[in-house]
Amino acid sequence: MFSKDSPEPAMITLVRTASSHQDFQALVRLLDQELAIRDGADHTFYAQFNKIDQIRHVIVAYAENEPVGCGAFKPFADGAVEIKRMFVRPEQRGQRIAEQILAALETWAGEVGAVSCVLETGQKQPEAIRLYQRSGYERIPNYGQYAGLDNSICMQKTFAEQSA
Repeated sequence: MFSKDSPEPAMITLVRTASSHQDFQALVRLLDQELAIRDGADHTFYAQFNKIDQIRHVIVAYAENEPVGCGAFKPFADGAVEIKRMFVRPEQRGQRIAEQILAALETWAGEVGAVSCVLETGQKQPEAIRLYQRSGYERIPNYGQYAGLDNSICMQKTFAEQSA
């Protein structure tokens, strides 16, 4: 049973594709417009780490044949991938579409041999932080280019250990 704060998940179709997909590119443009507002002066700095060319693992979510959300991952380290470009159109939020996208990305990551996912989000994205916490991600020290940045929040989720 779902409460008012937890609506029933939307009936969506998830499509696996790559970063060359036109619907993914259109959604990322909307994401970048929103982040430019949220991040303000910091947006240019973060944008350099969010290039989408050559990403081979992309999920696009559709509701009634309209693209409503997306997410992707790319190799990060041995056994780990980095979740990137998570976005749901504002008018579609609150329907757990992002949860479905994230779960599909995690499943796909496991299929290609990953045992964990890392990600970076921002202090100015409280909805994203809550999504990741609900999905089992825990805060970790900021990694790589995000080390020492107060606005960045880095998180990780490790999948159940696979038997050797």
